[in-house]
Amino acid sequence: MIYARNIKEKDTHLSKCLSWLLRHGAHKEGFTLSPEGYLSVDEILQHKSFKDKYSKTDVERVVNNNDKQRFKLRCNPHTNILEIKANQGHSISNIDDSELTPILEPKYSTVVHGTYYDCWPKIKSEGLSCMKRCHIHLSKGTLGANVISGLRKNVQIYIFIDIAKGLAEGIKFYESENGVVLTPGNESGFLAPKYFEKVVDVKTG
Repeated sequence: MIYARNIKEKDTHLSKCLSWLLRHGAHKEGFTLSPEGYLSVDEILQHKSFKDKYSKTDVERVVNNNDKQRFKLRCNPHTNILEIKANQGHSISNIDDSELTPILEPKYSTVVHGTYYDCWPKIKSEGLSCMKRCHIHLSKGTLGANVISGLRKNVQIYIFIDIAKGLAEGIKFYESENGVVLTPGNESGFLAPKYFEKVVDVKTG
């Protein structure tokens, strides 16, 4: 049991380190991501934060077992090198959207953003913001509806999005490889309140 607990703690820490590096910190740490956001696993494991702490097996286990499917591994088709990327959540601005699937019609019955009571007044006034990220994250369902990713487990408010209205007015929507609906919002990075279909308190429904 001690061994299992240590492995779980190790994997949690590795997952958090990989998320930060691949989503936000690669350039700061001297890495160059591919246009799609991939980075060599071997390069990562030589970095001071990972060297002699983690192995390729550890990285593969974290990717395969991650309940949110945050990462993707691939063998680079040109170099045959094992690479990893974060499926979404980037604040690094030069990651292209080529591996995201454009949503061209409102094919999902539910598209929702989860937030918190203290955030709602500003969101109600200004809309949802990308903030420092490239996209606003939306889910294809609510908690308990077989949602893999896109919602935090402790959200307090559901904001249901009228994706049909957004698409009709030129707002772009995409789906990531792990099923998260993403939008860059308008030219200022906002999804305006006029696209809110309804707002629901998670506790009261």
